[in-house]
Amino acid sequence: MKLQNSEAAVQLSPDAFRINGKSELLLCASLFYFRIPRALWKERLCQLKAFGYNCIDVYFPWNFHEMEEGVWDFTGEKDAEQFLRDAAEAGLWVIARPGPYICSEWDGGALPAYLFVKDNLRIRDNDPHFLQHVSRWYDQILLILRENSIDQQGSIIAVQLENELDFYPCNDPKGYISALRDMALQHGVTVPLIACAGQGGLEAASGFAEGVIPTCNFYPNDQDPSFEEKVLIYRDELHERGLPLLVTETNRSHFLLRRLLSCGVKLLGPYLQASGTNFGFTNATNNWGNPLSFLTSDYDFHGMITPEGHIREEAYEGRLLSNVIQAYGSSLAESIPDSSEHSHYRLTLKQGGQLIFLCNVTEQDDEVFLQNADTSFPRYTKLASKPNRCPILPLNVPLQTWGIEDGMVLYATAEISIVKHLSDRTVVVLHAEHESEISLKFSEEIEIVSGNMTIHESTDQLTVSYSPEGKDANILIRLSNSVLLELVGLSRSKALSLERIDEAGNFHFGRMAAEPSVSQDVTARWAQSLINPIVALTNESIHLGDRADNLEKHGVYRGYAWYESRVTIPSDKCYKGLLLERASDVVSLYADDTYIGTMTPAGGSQFIPVPTGLSMEPKLTARTEIWGHSNFHDIRLPSLELTALKGLTSITAVTNIIDISQNWRVKALRVGEPFAPYADPSYADRSWPIASCGGWLNTDLPSYECYRKEVVTSKDADSWVLHLNGKFSHAHVYVNGQPVGKLTPLQPYADLTPFASAGETLFIALFSEKTYESPSGRILIYEGNSAKAWRLSSAKETELLKHAEAAKDAAFAVDGSVELKPGQMSWLYGELCDDNEGRGWRVYIAGANMKLTVFFNGHLVGRLWTKGGTSRPVFRGGNDESFYLPGPWFRPSGNEMIILLEAVALNEDAHIESLSFVPVAGAEGGYV
Repeated sequence: MKLQNSEAAVQLSPDAFRINGKSELLLCASLFYFRIPRALWKERLCQLKAFGYNCIDVYFPWNFHEMEEGVWDFTGEKDAEQFLRDAAEAGLWVIARPGPYICSEWDGGALPAYLFVKDNLRIRDNDPHFLQHVSRWYDQILLILRENSIDQQGSIIAVQLENELDFYPCNDPKGYISALRDMALQHGVTVPLIACAGQGGLEAASGFAEGVIPTCNFYPNDQDPSFEEKVLIYRDELHERGLPLLVTETNRSHFLLRRLLSCGVKLLGPYLQASGTNFGFTNATNNWGNPLSFLTSDYDFHGMITPEGHIREEAYEGRLLSNVIQAYGSSLAESIPDSSEHSHYRLTLKQGGQLIFLCNVTEQDDEVFLQNADTSFPRYTKLASKPNRCPILPLNVPLQTWGIEDGMVLYATAEISIVKHLSDRTVVVLHAEHESEISLKFSEEIEIVSGNMTIHESTDQLTVSYSPEGKDANILIRLSNSVLLELVGLSRSKALSLERIDEAGNFHFGRMAAEPSVSQDVTARWAQSLINPIVALTNESIHLGDRADNLEKHGVYRGYAWYESRVTIPSDKCYKGLLLERASDVVSLYADDTYIGTMTPAGGSQFIPVPTGLSMEPKLTARTEIWGHSNFHDIRLPSLELTALKGLTSITAVTNIIDISQNWRVKALRVGEPFAPYADPSYADRSWPIASCGGWLNTDLPSYECYRKEVVTSKDADSWVLHLNGKFSHAHVYVNGQPVGKLTPLQPYADLTPFASAGETLFIALFSEKTYESPSGRILIYEGNSAKAWRLSSAKETELLKHAEAAKDAAFAVDGSVELKPGQMSWLYGELCDDNEGRGWRVYIAGANMKLTVFFNGHLVGRLWTKGGTSRPVFRGGNDESFYLPGPWFRPSGNEMIILLEAVALNEDAHIESLSFVPVAGAEGGYV
């Protein structure tokens, strides 16, 4: 594969990643400008640089810059070009990832939601209609990337096309990736183009398109003992294609990164070492729950740097690994895995010698002996392999690696982390957690000038040892050409805190930063304004007619919406409940001013029983919130599909629940036998036995069975929905010979209305797949009358804040906890003083049954849902009990926090007991 011309600034070969002619090992951290306030971009970039990273990867979310079709914004907090300039100024290379799809637990994976309602459009595929829209995005972003590439005025060294396409059912990956490649080339992008595989499907992710380099994303168990074996298979496959192994995403532990390094990886890309916040309505829904989860506003996987900029312990591991990488320089950057059989993985260095990776994935220490030719070592000490450690030990490494003409490191049971050339000597810093020995060989005699290491052998071969438990150890050696070589032995803990060695040879140690956890009193005044929960927080609305519809079809892509309708049932009927259809993400339902409950139906249907005797008014209001479009594609639930729409499509007042569980005609089918003939109402089934649905005993597993039944509908209903209520396996549903759909345990509802009429006979056929667990439960038909006369209103950030401002006139002071009855809503206003010198706060919520949408000085900083109630979904992605108030968003005076409160439990009051403010620390508090 031809990767680039010979004069390109970035050149790749099977064993090297060269930048401006120099081979580099890339330690690359994810850092996302769209999750960090602009005023903190430089600070975060410098933090990563200070802790050893030489590269960042950054997504560019399409729907962040085009929030409405055709309206582009690259200003202020969205100034992507300024972020790239800041990265170059900080001395960091950049892997740019413009999508069009990025995943990243971001709303819709960054695909604009207006795409989901375009006719005849296949996203993430070689579809001309989709590519036409992608071209508009690329017209905007690729010009910025081109101008900030390393061969122009910036530091971008690669551009990623798409993202983990092998997770998605793309019909033509080669054609699709080739089309994206052509767009990039047409826009003048000259750096390498890459495409990452999320689950190892190199061809499915890249199509093996000419000129596009496949890369790997690995998310293993860090203690998986077979991990290196897997990685080396991919390394060999790419090597045969003339390509290096680049790992664009992986876990954040540097223990795992060391394991990857042992396999010859040239790009180490731990995902999200610098955390952030999903400001605004940018959260996603995801399949990390059961299977549904909501992504928190806090976006933090516990990497090196917290969302507010505190340094975690893992950052010091990053700096230590970076020191090791820099110590061996280009010799390590061009190393190759040793294919010989060894007990531990090894790399053969370009300039000679090897590195042994002493990886321990167990939970206990293990005494180790290593082999060097005919000699086992250590000889004078014991080498303990510690759990979750992977020290990198030198073997037969020539001192020429560091510019010293004579000598070789035969072996060391300590890790070499820094080599520093001073005016009078070369300092080699080693570290270990145990007593260690270092053996060197020289062609001529040497002189021991000074030191406190224990000497075991001298003359032309020198073996010394030291204990990290004592004081710092050193030995100064004069070589035959009067060159001075100093070995300095540290404990691992001191090596982690070593910041630098100055030109005079002084060692500068820092201290481990401590993340603040103690709250402080904040000067604040609070007021509350109750609001009518069934009245939209905006004055504008549209008429939908007698059928509701999804929000995106009406230009609503984020925020809140209110559906208003009326339902009329026959005078001789009473409510059994209400049935939501195709509803998501959050739906709070009211009958006139009676609160029915808050649900998270995951894009499907949901039956809500109404208590007996409850008087139901004809007016229905459904307040919905788009928590976020799915960032992943999962067909188990409707809202997890990448193109899933939000809002709802219908509400039915259920007046009759028909139990049809019994007395079905049943027939066992052969594997692969077609369904259609048995779905025909005219098929003669009089000879078939009669059983309850799922009750036929069959010795075959899995077994395939057909169930047939007739049901007469009511004369005054206009809506019918089938529900497999219980433990049922997959079932295909036919009505009057027409296919309705497939039901699963996670999607147990089927809308029969398009196939049914009032007062007529429905012929239902179910084709069930029975596995090891026998079906149980009931089969129900919900029958009733659908709501009519629909109106729709919606509110995004601007409309919500406008309403909050108008509602201030009715606000009353509050002191202490805030309480709401089920279904109530209110605005909560807080006037804050900047009591932390502009550094900001982490705010923790104590309460129950309350959903919060938090604004600070005009920015939506967090959405939370406190514990309690049965409808609360699973939350993933970060802390679900707190939000961040960025210091740069404070003003000299007039700082205002505005919170929309919603009481979302049906039978319990909601309350906010307290807000606890934990200060963001300054430099004196461990903030680097």
